[in-house]
Amino acid sequence: MNRRTFLLSAGATAVLLAFRNKLSFAKGEAAVPVKAPKPPTEPLLAPWKGPYGGVPPFDKIKVKDFKPALMKGMDLSRADIKAITDSKDAATFENTIAAFEDSGRHYGRAGSMFGTFTSTMNDKAMQKVQKEMAPVMAAFSDEIIQNEALFARIKTVYDGRAKANLTPEQLRLVEKHYTSFARQGAALNKDQKAKLAEINKKLAEAFTAFEQNQLHDEESEQIVIDKEEDLAGLPESIRGAMKAAADAKKLKGKWVITNTRSSAEPFLSYSSRRDLREKVFKMWNSRGDHDGEHDNKPVMLQILALRGERAKLLGFKSHAHWIIDDNMAKTPDNAMNLMMRVWKAATGRVKEEVADMQKIADAEKANIKIEAWDYRYYAEKVRKAKYDLDQDQIKEYLQLDKLREAMFWAAGQLYGFEFKLLKDKNIPVYQKDMTVYEVVRDGKHVGLWYFDPYARAGKNSGAWMSEYRTQENFKGDVTPIVSNNCNYVRTKPGQPVLISWDDANTMFHEFGHALHGLNSAVHYPSLAGTNTKRDFVEFPSQLNEHWLSTPEVLTKFCVHYKTGKPIPQELVDKIEKAKNFNQGFATVEYLACAIYDLKIHTLPGDKIDLSKFYADTMKEIAMPSEIAMRHPPAAFAHIFSSDAYSAGYYSYMWADTLTADAAEAFEEAKSFYDKATAKKLHDNIMSVGDSIAPEQAFRQFRGRDVDTNALMRDRGFPIPAAATVVPKKK
Repeated sequence: MNRRTFLLSAGATAVLLAFRNKLSFAKGEAAVPVKAPKPPTEPLLAPWKGPYGGVPPFDKIKVKDFKPALMKGMDLSRADIKAITDSKDAATFENTIAAFEDSGRHYGRAGSMFGTFTSTMNDKAMQKVQKEMAPVMAAFSDEIIQNEALFARIKTVYDGRAKANLTPEQLRLVEKHYTSFARQGAALNKDQKAKLAEINKKLAEAFTAFEQNQLHDEESEQIVIDKEEDLAGLPESIRGAMKAAADAKKLKGKWVITNTRSSAEPFLSYSSRRDLREKVFKMWNSRGDHDGEHDNKPVMLQILALRGERAKLLGFKSHAHWIIDDNMAKTPDNAMNLMMRVWKAATGRVKEEVADMQKIADAEKANIKIEAWDYRYYAEKVRKAKYDLDQDQIKEYLQLDKLREAMFWAAGQLYGFEFKLLKDKNIPVYQKDMTVYEVVRDGKHVGLWYFDPYARAGKNSGAWMSEYRTQENFKGDVTPIVSNNCNYVRTKPGQPVLISWDDANTMFHEFGHALHGLNSAVHYPSLAGTNTKRDFVEFPSQLNEHWLSTPEVLTKFCVHYKTGKPIPQELVDKIEKAKNFNQGFATVEYLACAIYDLKIHTLPGDKIDLSKFYADTMKEIAMPSEIAMRHPPAAFAHIFSSDAYSAGYYSYMWADTLTADAAEAFEEAKSFYDKATAKKLHDNIMSVGDSIAPEQAFRQFRGRDVDTNALMRDRGFPIPAAATVVPKKK
């Protein structure tokens, strides 16, 4: 997403952690007597077959099979847990922690596919299953967490960890599982556990409702243009995409702006029809915010109240305090202090940007005051005037297929990866537009990368990375299977898909998550790949964005879609000169979301007037009237469709402090392809997952703690007199 989504590893990680992450795998029924079921043969449960250690059986998955498979998977997991708790031997790492790590693998496979379908193939039938199963799965997660015998054994190992002669990774795993149980209420009394389970069940239902309401608006709302003159200002590539969208909806002779970012933002950037820009902006900005059956405002209130109640039950002042306590930031104040340090500089830059835009509007005698639906349009005019740089001119060199090749090439230079298209291997996919690549290093198989690039009905908006299977060598040498998912608008057959610079940046970002999963070299799946702290996991992905703008990528892969000629050096120089252009806008539209998220989740949760809170918050931080939050509250899926980024949207900025400093390491080495620096990045960040603390990982890479002033330098903002230091882990 900017937009990021993660499916966690199989086994215990999927059972425990995935429920609290992006897909909020839920649950809701009381424990039942456990009778060990027969080994499953169902595609959703059975070990995957085929090459590369097995591949997801997308060709055999049917929506009707999800419920019975998930229910059977729960029983199989119960049998795994019972085998641990029935042991008469004293609890040890091997018979408790390692055994728990190996539990729930059948259920984990089914859960992984369930999450994949609810985010990419969520038609009406799948939505019905999701609505039914989300609370059931949430309840099952609580059943595991609240298993007193299991937690007692985990606590025994945790309490004796110092004398158990454990390896550093084993120690890390003990601490991770114990902390996960303790934070989620394993030590509560019987009545409190029952209350917590009820809260989590209701949250799972509310998360599903929020996601489906937003998806409804994105699929059902569009703007149809009948007259060609209403396309004034739009480049041919955008017109072609709108025409293709209309053809797909059987609206011959018309043009369609769909309710997706990849469709709305280009229109807002180039359409000279201000009335239509306003109409498109308001359609995109009002998703989930319509009174009636699909209104997300009541759902938001329910979620906030339940989160506040849960935090209090767990002994925390607020939901934000509960979430951030287990992240690098440690406290909401630390997160807010970093954001407000940047906020002042960003809003100062916005004033300069708006003044430049208003000057052009006045010169054109537009007789307007810049509004939110004008910002992108006039920003392009300023870019052209200041830097002689036209984003649409750059777009002619940004072909989707070529950018995919660029990502592969850069990954090869940094990590030695080679990507081989498996078009003749008959690897199952869930949608015909997907492609699958084998990832190889030094002739040895590393993993698989799936690519799902296009928007369609039933698919969540935005872009994200998923892990179908997480790397491990705990139970054999298990290689990772990862995917990247985007929402680009298809063009006519035979025509290249041209994307914006921002979308190209997003591609490299999400591919950075995939590289994090593919580079993993960890023993236990719960510690592998992207299973790290929320405010650290964005670091590898944000760092990967830097390779898009390197001269090597621009000159090798950014070729004109008609002539095939490389991007001219003159244009490359202009891109470099304008790299911090519009940084005020980009930072403010993001930070407004992160500040809103943190502030609303530090409240108790009940009796919140959403409209008043929004207005008061924007007034308090002096939000520029010319900019809207990147994600309007009623469509803020990051924080309201699961717990994943709730009270954690700040994490992009927190991780960017690490990113900016890490990028300077390559700059100091005089090349983003410096082999020694790339090796340090691989050895200390990309391959270690959560097997060591993130602060320690960064310190080993950089040789010191993070310099947060690097963030200000990277964005071209003035550095405040008093520096802020990211606190060390307590």
